[in-house]
Amino acid sequence: MIWVRYFASLRERLGVSEEHLDWYEELGTVSALRASLCGRGGVWADSLAPDQQVLCAVNQELSPPGAQVRDGDEVAFFPPVTGG
Repeated sequence: MIWVRYFASLRERLGVSEEHLDWYEELGTVSALRASLCGRGGVWADSLAPDQQVLCAVNQELSPPGAQVRDGDEVAFFPPVTGG
């Protein structure tokens, strides 16, 4: 099982802050997990589409799309943050 968390505007658009998902080998990377979530359609596909700027962290470390996702991991999706 993996714990998926959504932050900031993503949380607001998706209407959920976190969820637990059964882990299986096909969800082995950040990009595979993101594609699976997009497969839900609607706001999920719109918000997490490949052309949307969405960052990801696996176990609280910023991670690229090819990063591994393993059973028991925490995966967080969030929009880019600007500061000044």
